[in-house]
Amino acid sequence: MNLKFDNITISGGVAVGTTTLLNNLKPYLEPSGFKFRSTGQFIRNYTKENIMPVATLVSDDFDRNIESEVKKLLSTEKGWVMEGWLAGFVARELDNCFRILLICSENAVRIDRVVNRDKVSFTQAKNYIAQRESENFKKWKKIYGDADFFNYKFYHLVIDTLSSGPLETVGKVLDKLAYKIPAKTQ
Repeated sequence: MNLKFDNITISGGVAVGTTTLLNNLKPYLEPSGFKFRSTGQFIRNYTKENIMPVATLVSDDFDRNIESEVKKLLSTEKGWVMEGWLAGFVARELDNCFRILLICSENAVRIDRVVNRDKVSFTQAKNYIAQRESENFKKWKKIYGDADFFNYKFYHLVIDTLSSGPLETVGKVLDKLAYKIPAKTQ
């Protein structure tokens, strides 16, 4: 398969659809050898294994190591789809990397997604999103300075998942990649 880019990043905040997009791209790209990684899942596993209540408790060095690993993979290898809040920001200088930012312009929809996904109350979901985003951005600004991590200029494609459902979002990504459905062999 000959795509416009060697690698792909998917970025965005809580409940905007980054993991959904990662999973929905698999049937299209996995047969061509693409590998998939969620940096958020990696961090959640690490904090669970090291008995840390939240990912923001990992050291700044740990975050820098994750960044270094992501940059190395995306700059030296081909065929990666990397999902994580800062994946696109980290890859912003890599020309071979297609950077996608997902947003959801209606906070109530994001809250509802967390309610349904995590089976929590509206208030719990609202507080969870606010706390997680506040803690993460505070930590990242300490590490990276006063950067705008979701500045549209860092991304090739920005999709508002309020008005773009999961299948439409996959279609937009595949179109931008110039993906062609493989011909069936008879």
